[in-house]
Amino acid sequence: MENIIKREEAFLDTCIFYGLQNLNDGFDAPGIKYFSEDDFEKVLNRVKEQGPGILGIEPWKNGAFYQVMVYEDFTDDPADSNWYMQAFEKFKEEKEELQYAASYFIPGNLLK
Repeated sequence: MENIIKREEAFLDTCIFYGLQNLNDGFDAPGIKYFSEDDFEKVLNRVKEQGPGILGIEPWKNGAFYQVMVYEDFTDDPADSNWYMQAFEKFKEEKEELQYAASYFIPGNLLK
């Protein structure tokens, strides 16, 4: 299990998070990466292109939990890009300065 987690982290760092600034300065667990609105939009577009899915989107505001949306609220498929793009648009409509994190669904075929 630990090996799978390391491969998932490596996939995310290499294929999804490259070139982006992690805003987690210690307000959450070190392994959870947070991004600005602009960078998180890049994350979502890369996820859409590369084929993993999003289990949930969890923005924080000023270092405190803000809200969460999960794929089950929209669909039964975490890889359906419609759900996470809709959820992101809803967060953006609130016009808050948020830092975005997500939990990811990475199929085994992407880890080989």
